[in-house]
Amino acid sequence: MTDNFSGRIFGRGQPYQSGGEPQDSSASAPAPYQPQMRPAAQPTNYQPAPMPQPAAQAAPQPAPQAPPVATPAATAPVTPVASPQQPVARPAIQPTVPSPAQPAPQSFVPAGRPESAEAVGVKQAQRNHQAAEGGLHMIGTVIEIAGSGSQVSLDAALINALVDHHDPSIAMAGQVGSQIKIRVGNVWLLANIRTQRLDLTNAKTIIAQVDFLGEGDEERLTGKIYNFRRGVTRYPVPGSEVYAVSSSDLKQVYAADGRASVNIGTVFPTRDIRGSLYVDAMLGKHFALLGSTGTGKSTSAALILHKICDMAPEGHIVMIDPHGEYSAAFKGNGALYDVNNLAMPYWLMNFAEHCEVFVTSSGDERQADCDILAKCLLQARSKNRLAESIGKLTVDAPVPYLLSDLTTIIQNEMGKLDKATNTAPFMRLKGKIEELKADPRYSFMFSGMLVGDTMADFLGKIFRLPSNGKPISIIDVSGVPSDITSTVVAVLSRLVFDYAIWSRNEPQRPILLVCEEAHRYIPSDRVAGESAVRTILERIAKEGRKYGVSLGLITQRPSDLAEGVLSQCGTIISMRLNNDRDQAYVRAAMPEGARGFLDSIPALRNRECIICGEGVSIPIRVALDTLEEEKRPASEDPLFSVLWQETGGEEELLDRVVRRWRAQGR
Repeated sequence: MTDNFSGRIFGRGQPYQSGGEPQDSSASAPAPYQPQMRPAAQPTNYQPAPMPQPAAQAAPQPAPQAPPVATPAATAPVTPVASPQQPVARPAIQPTVPSPAQPAPQSFVPAGRPESAEAVGVKQAQRNHQAAEGGLHMIGTVIEIAGSGSQVSLDAALINALVDHHDPSIAMAGQVGSQIKIRVGNVWLLANIRTQRLDLTNAKTIIAQVDFLGEGDEERLTGKIYNFRRGVTRYPVPGSEVYAVSSSDLKQVYAADGRASVNIGTVFPTRDIRGSLYVDAMLGKHFALLGSTGTGKSTSAALILHKICDMAPEGHIVMIDPHGEYSAAFKGNGALYDVNNLAMPYWLMNFAEHCEVFVTSSGDERQADCDILAKCLLQARSKNRLAESIGKLTVDAPVPYLLSDLTTIIQNEMGKLDKATNTAPFMRLKGKIEELKADPRYSFMFSGMLVGDTMADFLGKIFRLPSNGKPISIIDVSGVPSDITSTVVAVLSRLVFDYAIWSRNEPQRPILLVCEEAHRYIPSDRVAGESAVRTILERIAKEGRKYGVSLGLITQRPSDLAEGVLSQCGTIISMRLNNDRDQAYVRAAMPEGARGFLDSIPALRNRECIICGEGVSIPIRVALDTLEEEKRPASEDPLFSVLWQETGGEEELLDRVVRRWRAQGR
């Protein structure tokens, strides 16, 4: 090792030579340089001490007597004499003067600080991911964190470079509605891009608002996401790198985790990732299917119900069909009922439903009529032999009675009056009951053949107990007179709820009640007032989950629904909505993490939907599967350009239509 003066060497027992020719050292080769043992500078007459023994540390030997030092004029070197106890010293390396052409001595570079195990693991996971997936595609960085969402800065050049990528998920990277991922430790955090804007300070940078969706663990061997769950436990810090999400990542995110599920379509924008609905979570906390007219809402409802029926052929589904379009879709695996075979007994109505049908007055007169009806109805029910076995009979108890008995009791009560001027309420009630008995349109409900105690048989056929391979009942109410349609729906809905309440100690048979055109029956206060059907459906929405009753709402006007009903639906399936008020209403009911998807609702194509809530892992956009022709509802749009080219047979057609019109039947 040289010091600052050329040619001077320390630590080898070599006396300093002030110049001249180097000494002859051909007898021994120079010893290699050992940087681990850097000796300090010693006097010129120094002889090295013996190396310590491995067994124990030996005391240092006293330094030997130095030989006489030669004068500078000496021509021969003086070699130190080794003591018998000392090892022979190595010949010293002769000093050489480096020429300008020789390279400078190599400097010593200290070793860096060792990396932590976590840092090594992260880098290894990155290398594994790059090997497995062809490389991570970084597209930006996190610049702000705020609760459930944050802001990220996206590089426009990196995004544009991925547009032609073979993976459609990566090709969609950075667009509104696409997903990104951020590594936090050994966890991948997934987020959805809600909005974008250009950075005014840098035209090549895009500032995006993102909503966090959930997180998944990272496999150390493959770098893929697994065990994805909703919610965020650790947030990234500003400066964290943002990566594009690949289709393989989405497969892990959307993969069924062992829970019962049905596949209904393909996740956008992928080609082969299936979108699934978790049946138990969706039905356990209700669901709503929304969409404007003509977006494929009815076909989507039929698709979902068909998938559920195929999965659970011994299920129990009751569907209210106000337009008669679902009978064609479920003729193979469902029981179909209309006014011709429904045979719903009138005495199944409770007191509130009786008032809706029998009481026609309003204001103070309505209250007087209801009081009279309550008194007479209780007397009519008490005439049945079943009443004898009931300790305390109420006016709401579903005990059969005769309409003729009711009118007779009303007549008798009217005869007890002191003045004939007070007979108007009795006459109104009696006249309405006799009108219903005589009108054939109401024969499905007020026929004299429905007097017997057929309650168990009626519940069995409507609730599919047993189902016998046909788990769904289609109740076609299109032929029911409009003035009692809501009452019929109210009775059917209340029977579902009451059955669930009174069967709590029995083997549980959960029932799904699907209500098409739900805005008709659960209208908001600005559309209609209180009604029996609104009361019971609101109660099912709030309390049905506790009793094993699931509610499915299908509507094209969610803004006309009663306040709070849509928010009770744990899963929302939204197709295209054109009305701004409907969009705002749905946006208020959606969870925070799905706001980015909501902005694309007006731009959805037919048979595309946004699904969020309990029925899916994270909010997804799905292109629904094509349903077989024989399983579709009768709701296809007419082809005017084709049908208006046809002619002939109009006379026979009109005769058949008029005949059915007059008979009020199909």
